[in-house]
Amino acid sequence: MSTETTERVQPVIGLIGGSGLYDIDGLQDKEWRTVETPWGRPSDQLLFGRLGEVRCVFLPRHGRGHPTPPSRLNYRANIAALKQSGVTDIVSLSAVGSLKEELPPGHFVVIDQFIDRSFAREKSFFDDGCVAHVSMADPLCPRIGDVLEAQARGLGLPVTRGGTYLVMEGPQFSTRAESTLYRSWGCDVIGMTNMPEAKLAREAELCYATVAMVTDYDCWRTGHEHVTVDQVVAVMLSNAQKARDLVAAVIPVLGQARGLCPAGCDRALSDALITAPGARDPELVAKLRAVAGRVLGS
Repeated sequence: MSTETTERVQPVIGLIGGSGLYDIDGLQDKEWRTVETPWGRPSDQLLFGRLGEVRCVFLPRHGRGHPTPPSRLNYRANIAALKQSGVTDIVSLSAVGSLKEELPPGHFVVIDQFIDRSFAREKSFFDDGCVAHVSMADPLCPRIGDVLEAQARGLGLPVTRGGTYLVMEGPQFSTRAESTLYRSWGCDVIGMTNMPEAKLAREAELCYATVAMVTDYDCWRTGHEHVTVDQVVAVMLSNAQKARDLVAAVIPVLGQARGLCPAGCDRALSDALITAPGARDPELVAKLRAVAGRVLGS
């Protein structure tokens, strides 16, 4: 008989999204806490709580009241704060514009690919003195994606599994020429926030998945009024309860004890470090232990 044991994980679920996401029925032991990281403060305090027996940590991506624009978000601190708080699985909910007729406002898309067109953001925890290259070929955790799709369908939500999210810098919306270009690339939705969020989650060895919530058609769709903030906010508010229902359904499933991630998200750094141990900057290594302690040692 084999004496080999299988590592078991008791998940802690992290959620990133708008402030209203956290007003879900049954959330207990709620407490806002300040979390400091080696990369500074995250967008806001984190809300710790419990849904049934499952521990949850909620992060308002832009801060409560939405004071911070996409380019100014401290993405590294946001992901590091979740990692330091014990989070193992992240569900990211994001408002997006649609690049396809068949994805109307109010539709949910469980994303499976990104094209990153952002350019004014820090995109890695690693730097001079300790270099790592993680794989982003499949940037989202299919295990979490399966749960999101199943629970969305169970709730009767309009959902599509699979799609490419074009991440633009913002904060302005696209020109029509840009929108048409992104459609020609085969992109499905467009938004401003999931990169470098997903890249940093991979570097922190966190399982990460995105639910993109369509608020409008991007400006490629001629013959209609251009998107306005009022229109986007109106659809976001109508999506809010659906998002809360989805979160409440997903947490108990993701929170069940499990083995290691079949896709290897939680072991992404195993073969990623390229800087020889003797050439690593001790100060940077000390900083990196907050997110990469498994491979760097505590």
